[in-house]
Amino acid sequence: MEIAFIHTPLGVAKLEGDDLGLSSITVSDKEQTISTHIPNALKDATDQLEQYFNGTRNNFNINLNPQGTDFQKRVWKALEEIPFGKTVSYLDLSKTLGDVKAIRAVAAANGKNPLWIVVPCHRVIGSDGSLTGYAGGLHRKKWLLDHESPVKQQSLF
Repeated sequence: MEIAFIHTPLGVAKLEGDDLGLSSITVSDKEQTISTHIPNALKDATDQLEQYFNGTRNNFNINLNPQGTDFQKRVWKALEEIPFGKTVSYLDLSKTLGDVKAIRAVAAANGKNPLWIVVPCHRVIGSDGSLTGYAGGLHRKKWLLDHESPVKQQSLF
């Protein structure tokens, strides 16, 4: 398993993967030495994340290899279908997966998403439009949704 640490506007991201694909991206506020060498298996992912944060990429084309249950993988695959700049509710996601009653299980699987940003769990919000639960912290979720918003808020001052 190859590992790289990269700087992002939201903290240091740790990427893990191998020739089969990217298995994990996590973010932290902890001090961490940024990788000076990016392993070949992680090069596409680091390049595409940099483009995303620079505003020049709105979808990812990376081989993914997350570890989870079959149900979690179904939820994560459904997350990949949420368009850039759009949000859905947990209820909407449950309906997409064919079981409205599975809303809690869908929310739990969403919270276990190991591929920060690339599998866009930040695009799932509460039915009332509220920013609910996000493993990376609600401040990061808000930043990501603002970053992806087609309407940029202008400052009055």
